Amino acid sequence: MSRRYSPFLLALALACGTAARAAELRPPPGASSCTGCHAQGAAMGALEGRSEAEIVAALAAFRSGERPATIMNRIARGFDADESRAIAAWFAARGSH
Repeated sequence: MSRRYSPFLLALALACGTAARAAELRPPPGASSCTGCHAQGAAMGALEGRSEAEIVAALAAFRSGERPATIMNRIARGFDADESRAIAAWFAARGSH
């Protein structure tokens, strides 16, 4: 027995899949500002592809003052632990694409 799907349902499924993929590609708040200094070829080194744990630990160390910095300590204080994890996860995932 063959099933027929309505064009509306097929379009809806495609749109939902596309919207989910677009949200996955969109950086979390704060992440886009990182790329100014941490893009491929930038002076400070790329964040894409580094491990999530490494990025989270670095942000925490900058935030606490454990890791000395000229500007990252101030930038890191602008993100709480949840925001730092979201940013780190997003950059870590970028290396796998």
